[in-house]
Amino acid sequence: MKDARALSTPQVAPSSVWNTIADHVALTKPRLNMLVVASSAAGYYLGAANRVQAWPMAQAVVSTALVAAGAAVLNQLYERHTDALMRRTRQRPLPDGRVTPTDALLFGVALSFLGVLELAAGASLLPALLAIATLLIYLVVYTPMKRQTPLSTIVGAVPGALPPLIGWTAARGAIDAGGLSLFAIVFLWQIPHFMAIAWMYRDDYAKARFPMLPVIDPGGRRAGRQAVAYAVALVPVSLAPWWTGVTGMIYAAVAAILSAGLALLALRFAGDRNDRSARALFYATITYLPLIWIAMILNKQ
Repeated sequence: MKDARALSTPQVAPSSVWNTIADHVALTKPRLNMLVVASSAAGYYLGAANRVQAWPMAQAVVSTALVAAGAAVLNQLYERHTDALMRRTRQRPLPDGRVTPTDALLFGVALSFLGVLELAAGASLLPALLAIATLLIYLVVYTPMKRQTPLSTIVGAVPGALPPLIGWTAARGAIDAGGLSLFAIVFLWQIPHFMAIAWMYRDDYAKARFPMLPVIDPGGRRAGRQAVAYAVALVPVSLAPWWTGVTGMIYAAVAAILSAGLALLALRFAGDRNDRSARALFYATITYLPLIWIAMILNKQ
């Protein structure tokens, strides 16, 4: 009888459990979330007036990452039908049917709630409010706006730039010029980054009917102009942490060189709009931000 009961009990294969876990982790966009971790950690470290305490910093960074992960899950839930139309996203867990919409909803809400709650309890109300603002702008404004207008890219850059400010306010307890300078750098940096991605995947965006600039202007002139405008604006803004006393002169020199190089690659993309120039700009953007954070941290005042 014991053997019969054992045979009648459904067995879950270990590989199935691990696949389910892997699919839920994939929903959080872990590679993108690493940028959130780095940005919020840099913001906290730079915002700390005295010696940085490891546990409060880790708590603030993990909480911010949870909010970003929850936002990523809920964004993919909303966009699962359009994701199914694009080659680079159709194998994601939701459009591929490996995770149900109900599971994704519960998972995304739980991550977001835990992140906000932990920020409020472990840091203060201000970074928790900024985290809520991140969720609302990203999910309620930006995500639906993507189907309507190319201006969504600029709107989406706002929640994308909030993690360093969340880290800063978690350490300092206030929004000031230093924290806003970090926000401004990441905000401006995102536009040439997004323009490069939009150009490289313009066919996918066209299939999903997202009105990205390279879709509504196939020649790419508008995308090129926007990449240049924001990259050029980044040159003086990248010096703001020095002006506000967050960093020293060494950082200012590094930032000026990196930002000028990024602007030159944006100009190259604008003048010669092809996959090669877009890819060069893309790789420059993903290299730029970590180097900027490292320079700030090493030359913190």
